[in-house]
Amino acid sequence: MDHQTSGPHSHTPGYQWLSFAYQGLTEIPYESILTQTETLEVLDLSYNLLDENLALLGQLEKLSTLILDCNNFTSHIKFPYMLSVTTVCINKNKINNLPVFVEEIRRKFPNLKILSMMNNEAAPSYFNGGSLTQYKDYRQYVISQIPGLEILDDTEVLEKERAQARKTYQLQQISRSSRKRKEDSSKKHTQMKKKSNTVIRQ
Repeated sequence: MDHQTSGPHSHTPGYQWLSFAYQGLTEIPYESILTQTETLEVLDLSYNLLDENLALLGQLEKLSTLILDCNNFTSHIKFPYMLSVTTVCINKNKINNLPVFVEEIRRKFPNLKILSMMNNEAAPSYFNGGSLTQYKDYRQYVISQIPGLEILDDTEVLEKERAQARKTYQLQQISRSSRKRKEDSSKKHTQMKKKSNTVIRQ
């Protein structure tokens, strides 16, 4: 374990960064982490064997960056609600259900600006056999669900990309709701027909 005040933002005075990378951990070392609930800003748990609930991290009042690369986290990972977190790196894990994972991220980190989830099954790209169309669809979906996102997988979210994502997913929502309305009205019609047939028979 190395407790550092240098790192990716070494120019920031008093920057608190704690790294447990490459330690083969199967459990999160909360005893060490929670001694810094009021100061810790960057927590690096990458290159371990972690797959557990992260609820206790919610006590880290100033945490802005959470690095979970190369672990065993799945789409059903549970995060605590944290307003302070703006960056999450969860590359090379076992995330295969994009909607489930993105919904969790969206709800728990309302101020998220940077998300990196490369080399997960749910994030298709050239690196893991995905096509360009799949990659674009994936980006559009994530951007549409997390409107404040500025960088996704090391690539800046452009304004035109944001507008396109909004348009695509609004259209899908509209068509889904109009389909539901049609189904509801068709059900109603069938029920009324059954009722009137019953009345006639009586």
